[in-house]
Amino acid sequence: MTTGDKVPTNDTNFDLVRLVFVTQSGAVRAHEINAEKVDTAVENGTPISELVQSYNAFGRRDKDGRLGAAGEVKLQPDPETMRSLPYAEQTGCMLCNIETLAGNPWPIDPRSSLQKFISEMAYQPAVAFESEFHLFTRDSDGEAQPLDTKGVYLTESTRETHETIRRIVTALESQGLVVEKYYPEYAAGKHEVVIGHQPGLRAVDEHILLRETVKSVARTDDFRATFLPRPFGTATNGCHIHLSLWDDANRFYDSAKGEPSELCEQFIAGILTHASALLALTAPTANSYTRLRPQYGAAGFVCWGTGNREALVRIPATQAGTEAQSTRIEFRGADNTINPYLALIGLLAAGADGIQRELEPPKAVTVDPGTLSPTQRAERGIERLPQTLGAALDALATNETMREVLGDELLETYLEVKRSHWDAFTESARSWNRDRLRRIY
Repeated sequence: MTTGDKVPTNDTNFDLVRLVFVTQSGAVRAHEINAEKVDTAVENGTPISELVQSYNAFGRRDKDGRLGAAGEVKLQPDPETMRSLPYAEQTGCMLCNIETLAGNPWPIDPRSSLQKFISEMAYQPAVAFESEFHLFTRDSDGEAQPLDTKGVYLTESTRETHETIRRIVTALESQGLVVEKYYPEYAAGKHEVVIGHQPGLRAVDEHILLRETVKSVARTDDFRATFLPRPFGTATNGCHIHLSLWDDANRFYDSAKGEPSELCEQFIAGILTHASALLALTAPTANSYTRLRPQYGAAGFVCWGTGNREALVRIPATQAGTEAQSTRIEFRGADNTINPYLALIGLLAAGADGIQRELEPPKAVTVDPGTLSPTQRAERGIERLPQTLGAALDALATNETMREVLGDELLETYLEVKRSHWDAFTESARSWNRDRLRRIY
């Protein structure tokens, strides 16, 4: 469907249509319009303040930033993303680019920036976002309580949440998402629904739909869902990004050797080279770094390995006979506070740089790097990942590859939003320390 074609709202009996987009903070936002106005919105766009892109995760904006109250842009819905929302009665949804009022791509729009980057790639990415979340309720004191029993793959946990998970899966499938599997994860209340690989942009759009669906269905069942990287105690949620590159075949697999290709290893080398800067895009909140710790089942060090779940980049095992189709990498340093369009740009840019420069990765790590001594890690070139958002943002600000790919306007706007997030966090930490220490000293 092209701009100007009629959007089939009558067949779906919509009253409202949500025009959905994601800001630099990673928050999913929307305008809802009357279904009778959809054709006009597709043809002409829907004006919004550019200021909305300057808000951080706490709902605050940097008043000294480059986006002010006077500027306007417009949401440009992509009619190919139209679908009915099964959890919102008589309501449809379309994903949007953000354009200038003149109809040109807005340089700081994440979605169209990803579209442009992919269109210029030599290979096309196949991507899947593997998202973890927690289901919980609140007790009489308002405290959050995980919904079900702790345990990796416990059938008891699947029984306790079966109806809610079934409704989530049904809602996802009704929107055209392919649900491959579901299982309860390690912590109490932690779950994972895995959807299939898709071409780059569609994979990101579907990831946003999954996040919205999980939270919405949980609410209709009088529960809550959170994708926060560390929502309770030692519990964590990740967003593992699976990726391969294709033309007429999967270029991450060497069919002659029957193993991951040299191009795949060059891509991995690029990710490891840019890991510190990349983390500012894939672990973009202060809370993210309470998850990225050694021996937490996430990633604490810059390394890679086959089947190694403590490595930043893992090559997952494949079933015999499927290697040519399923050989891929898994990036484990991401969580669901990302703007997924920007996270994928960062991953693709880092990997493409590795391919262009024909970088060689260090030797694969076959053990948990957290069990190695500092001397052993130093001998193998295994460095610690940034341990705070502030450190990752500093690395991003000086990374010329990311600046070239994102452009000055998008990069600087993103840094402004995320630095305001980091400043708000550090100020609250200072207040917390003062309050606690006054009681002692």
